Amino acid sequence: MGFALSAMQLQSTAFAAHGMIPRRHTGEGEDVAPALSWTRLPKGTQSLALVVHDPDAPVISGNSYGFVHWVLYNIPANVAALPGGMQGYTSGVNDFGHARYNGPMPPPGHGMHHYYFLLFALDEDLRLAAGLTMWQLLEKIGPHVIGMNRLVGTYERRAAS
Repeated sequence: MGFALSAMQLQSTAFAAHGMIPRRHTGEGEDVAPALSWTRLPKGTQSLALVVHDPDAPVISGNSYGFVHWVLYNIPANVAALPGGMQGYTSGVNDFGHARYNGPMPPPGHGMHHYYFLLFALDEDLRLAAGLTMWQLLEKIGPHVIGMNRLVGTYERRAAS
């Protein structure tokens, strides 16, 4: 399957697809994860993984680009939603250096950023150790991805006047 989009659906009650992520879920607000839910998991799904990535961030490090806001995995296949503020399951390390969700916080005046909430359905319960980066996670789950989809939200910090 690889990393092609599938029929899975990912949504949030906090924001619509391509809509503005509310301040509450950003570094300027309470910095809590938005509620997420999903449907139409592929047959054979054994576990799930979630990544939130901002490809618009002006950061390039080695072969990596953008900024990672959340890495979460070892989510059981029978889970269909994460409530707002969720910090459970197994956390990887985001680019803030934290093992939790940290919301949008683009540089002021840098324009609109797009935040990709990426959900991966895996054919195995890999029971991965905590602390993986996004790239480490993708390397480990790559051969096991049987479905994926995304929800894109936006956020912009205005330049100080």
